[in-house]
Amino acid sequence: MKSVREWPEFERPRERLLKEGAESLSDAQLLAIILRTGSNKKTVIDTAMELISRFGGLKGIEEASTKELKSFKGLGNAKIAQIKAAFELGRRVLVIHFKNKFSILLL
Repeated sequence: MKSVREWPEFERPRERLLKEGAESLSDAQLLAIILRTGSNKKTVIDTAMELISRFGGLKGIEEASTKELKSFKGLGNAKIAQIKAAFELGRRVLVIHFKNKFSILLL
């Protein structure tokens, strides 16, 4: 098993995001960027794919409690905090977007 750092640069999620844009990456690749590292036995991409599979997608991960996420091997407090923070930032952007859109409709 090769770590992501050993992959060709054009295949690494972070480098692809910077070169091609976030929309070019899969959910697992985006989640891998947030997680940053895998484990001795799994790459960060493997961890992200397993996490998505176990919780039934991004919505399931977002809705999972800290306790549920801690039950996933390879997730500790730091990674759980990173995941929770990323979802909260996304939620805040959506709130701003919809507030702006709603206020335009009222004018």
